[in-house]
Amino acid sequence: MVKGGVELRGLKEMRTMQGSQKRSMPRVKSSAYLDLFILGKEKDRLLKELSVMAKRKESLDKRLAEIAVEWKKLEEAKIRERRAPSGEPDDLRPKDWKKVPVSY
Repeated sequence: MVKGGVELRGLKEMRTMQGSQKRSMPRVKSSAYLDLFILGKEKDRLLKELSVMAKRKESLDKRLAEIAVEWKKLEEAKIRERRAPSGEPDDLRPKDWKKVPVSY
């Protein structure tokens, strides 16, 4: 599957002409307002992205904590299983069953 431009590694951090403050025409003094507007929009976008990342980190940390709890439970169950006597499966089988040899 072909990845989009945003999904490619490192492409998201690539700066555009506007981002690198390069222009094909010389700057005009009145363009400072445009630059302030563009920088303000970029700042808002980055702050929003930062808050989304913080929420995502919080949910990832929560899931990692849940996995750690489940991991611990399974390890304890595994330890208890090892300590149990090996005859348990036979004890679960009713005693009155008869064994019949089967020849093939």
